[in-house]
Amino acid sequence: MISVEQIRAARAWLNISQQELADASNVEVRTIYRIESGFRGATERTLEKIRKAFELRGLEFIFEGPNPVGLRLRRV
Repeated sequence: MISVEQIRAARAWLNISQQELADASNVEVRTIYRIESGFRGATERTLEKIRKAFELRGLEFIFEGPNPVGLRLRRV
């Protein structure tokens, strides 16, 4: 699953707010805030919604085995 660091980096790369990510992923903005702040872990379902929202905007998440290590623009 994607990491908190990947979520923060993806938002920064796309220059979108937590509210914009919440709207795009159909997740509450307070949930995005809590995940990014480390107050609460996210469910696999929530992380998948967030990941899909970023992928629809052209990002691809990079993993080494099960470990999240970065992101990049998806190749066309």
